[in-house]
Amino acid sequence: MSFLSPLALLLMGAIAVPLVLHLLRRKTGEPVEFPALRYLLRAQREFSRTLKLRNLLLMLIRIAICLVLALAAARPIGRMIGGGHAPTGLAIVLDNSLSTSVVVNGQPILARLKDAAKSALARAASGDRAWLVTADGKVVGGDMNAVRDAVDRTEGFAGAGDLVGAVKRALQLVEASGIPAHQVAIFTDAQASTWTASTALAGVSATIFAPAITPPRNRAVVRAIPEPPHWTPRGTIRATTTASDSATFRVMLGGKAIARGTAAPGAEVSVRLQPSERGWVAGSVELEPDELRGDDVRWFAAHIGAAPAVVADPGAGAFARTAVEALVQEGRVTRGSDVVIAGAEAARKPAVLFAPSDPVQLGAANRALQRAGIPWRFGPVRSGPAPVRGTGLDGVTATKWYALEQVAASAETVSDTLARAGGDAWAVAGDGYVLIASPLTAEATDLPLRAVWVPWIGAAISDRLGGEAGAVTEVAPAAVVARPSWSRELEWPDGSVHAVPEARLRAPSRAGVYFWRRGAARGGALVVNPEIVESDLTRLTPAVFASRFSGAPVSVLGDATPFIATVFAVTGRRALEGSFLIVALLLLGAEAAVTRAVPENKDAD
Repeated sequence: MSFLSPLALLLMGAIAVPLVLHLLRRKTGEPVEFPALRYLLRAQREFSRTLKLRNLLLMLIRIAICLVLALAAARPIGRMIGGGHAPTGLAIVLDNSLSTSVVVNGQPILARLKDAAKSALARAASGDRAWLVTADGKVVGGDMNAVRDAVDRTEGFAGAGDLVGAVKRALQLVEASGIPAHQVAIFTDAQASTWTASTALAGVSATIFAPAITPPRNRAVVRAIPEPPHWTPRGTIRATTTASDSATFRVMLGGKAIARGTAAPGAEVSVRLQPSERGWVAGSVELEPDELRGDDVRWFAAHIGAAPAVVADPGAGAFARTAVEALVQEGRVTRGSDVVIAGAEAARKPAVLFAPSDPVQLGAANRALQRAGIPWRFGPVRSGPAPVRGTGLDGVTATKWYALEQVAASAETVSDTLARAGGDAWAVAGDGYVLIASPLTAEATDLPLRAVWVPWIGAAISDRLGGEAGAVTEVAPAAVVARPSWSRELEWPDGSVHAVPEARLRAPSRAGVYFWRRGAARGGALVVNPEIVESDLTRLTPAVFASRFSGAPVSVLGDATPFIATVFAVTGRRALEGSFLIVALLLLGAEAAVTRAVPENKDAD
């Protein structure tokens, strides 16, 4: 047994009161016998033994009353029979991930989870505290009404979130509450792809409500990629679905349906387009709605416009000239001088720049980079071979390169690292430049000898240097993403523009296309799509689900009624002050009975 208010035990000092009163009632004068009263002495001697025993019993009852009231004031809790439940710190983990929005028997699973959570909170007593932790990382605490309102306002989240992290956060909250009884109540659909890791409960009891329902068959768009990201103005949309049978689809671009078709089970869909729109445009590939609507749409962004005009500097070599010719033939660039491919000693912006092939020119190259406002310089020479790690550069090796050293680093000069070699930044990009640490020679790197050479430099030009063109980044909802160095604002799907002062931000929780702003124009896109695993509605069995936790008892229930009954009672501990108050009332009744049986002995006065 433990006490919530142990200082109240000091009230036990009140037992001194009945002791003092009992002692004060003792006779202190010298007895004087009157002849007329001698006949009463024998009767008094016969009665005195009974009177002393009853007075002693009365004193003991009053001492017991003081002790019991002090114990009740100390708010004891224990495993004895008691009323209600012990004051409990309860953390509710509510799964509002995309999979819980699936409709079963006309109702989303999330609605069932919310109803069960609110019913559980309705059993709270005045001494309880509660918190709500959701899959998307939101935490609400306070009084029970505030937590119930937060549960009621919880909406479905477009992604998977982090439920394991939410449970760990819930454990921290109840352990720091200062309340002896702790409990975590988890409300989830028990999706197998979510609960893959084991979670240690550190002695905190947990109950899990996972509705006993069979998930429906689901189809989803799991891939929608524009190729290339910048159309001039033609392009291709490649999409993949998980439909178990043929499904009709449509391609939306700029809010208009521009293509329709039928997707075979598991097959890739390829649609070639030449839209009339220009600039940055949001698009989507959509299936007919089913019970899980959130994954029937997959978003993409494409830039549609004129091809950038590119020229290879005479000193850049034959590989640069060959790449430009190939890109012109593909229609991805035109001949012109808007963008230059050159050695860094001829640095200007916009440009794709390579390290000088002659080490003697290294100083001139660094001075040219400084004049062009490019916050990088070439440092010590490195030698390989070393694999180059970067998007679109699979299999590329660097044999000779210079360590790229950033200068004048600040929030205004943030650059993106496109590739690394031997632990060094090998290709970096910023406002108006792409800088490569190796010379454009076969002796320094095999990049110009590989098939990825022309596509990679074409993407670098179109993504980074093509006028209002920029990069497309696809992330999961609420994922942390880096802001482009050249942008400070993000345009939301509804057209509103939001400031982004920090170099890193948390992506919006709503799926869709968000555009980075370069001044008043769009300069790139942030595409938010749900994780593919959320489309797999396979559930864990209660036994397997319980095995995902260790360190404390875990019960997994599929019926809301018995689950609600376990909340606040799972520890087996009860509030005992009511029991002690009942004992105090019984003692008071006994005191009254003894008092009436022992009237004031006037004859003894």
